[in-house]
Amino acid sequence: MDTARSLSRISLRKPAAIASSLLAFLASPVLAVAAPATDIKHVHEQALATAVPAAGHQSRIALADSIIKLVQEGVIDPQKIEALYTRRGRPVSAETTDLMTKPSPRPIFLTRENAAIHVNLLWALGLANRMAVNSESPLNGPQLSRFASTGGWTLGREANGGVYFNKFPIVALTATQEALVFRIAMSTFRPCCNNSTFFQDCNHGSALLGLLALGAAQGLNEDELYRETLAFNSFWFPHHYAHTALYFKAARGTEWQDADPRQVMSAEFSSGSGWQANVSSELQRRGLMPEQGGANCDV
Repeated sequence: MDTARSLSRISLRKPAAIASSLLAFLASPVLAVAAPATDIKHVHEQALATAVPAAGHQSRIALADSIIKLVQEGVIDPQKIEALYTRRGRPVSAETTDLMTKPSPRPIFLTRENAAIHVNLLWALGLANRMAVNSESPLNGPQLSRFASTGGWTLGREANGGVYFNKFPIVALTATQEALVFRIAMSTFRPCCNNSTFFQDCNHGSALLGLLALGAAQGLNEDELYRETLAFNSFWFPHHYAHTALYFKAARGTEWQDADPRQVMSAEFSSGSGWQANVSSELQRRGLMPEQGGANCDV
């Protein structure tokens, strides 16, 4: 094959066609090194649009009265939330104010714009919600106040969020529902570390644990909960999951919508070391160098 002539034809197509054609071309690592940076950029943009759609994600999980209860208990201080985002030059929206002052029966509509505030709200929930299994949490010990998820939570009335750990019955769960939350939490991971959701040592772990509790209480089954964890993690770690989508397409021939959320959320693909070993290394081998990007584990 004349590599230069083949890529020249690809570059004349629309971005979506470019992405599709180039992915097929890059299926051979030997040929991947010849791909121009401009075409690789189109591939990354297409992968991001697939994993983290600009149109957002319509969740089946509602915050219900959980945030109201957290405000009442002092776990969330609305004035501190407002001050934080004002300092950042992004004053809280009317939607966020409503979430802290009114019950929210409508399922969450997650977008690139509101993903960060949902991390913070769900962080408080996962941290403070009382579950019997939290007695076995790795957080539950002498170092409780020193984790990013506890000492880093400064948006409540108390200076250190460790005082709120497992303290309030915010989301009522049956024993069966709690067992479901625990099972999924032990089997799902996040790219900022190597810990499971149950080991909620950072904001993303706490947030996903809070989401699971809400979903289980609202009747979602195991498959539905895995799909929700993948959707929320994708919006919280967009660069990681855009590249994971690219990996599944280029290396396995699997479209993102057909990827198994249980597999994607496993340590193999969603823990920090698993992602580096399986996704990043394979994309580099194929000439699809991962772009830089990530998420902070603070407020």
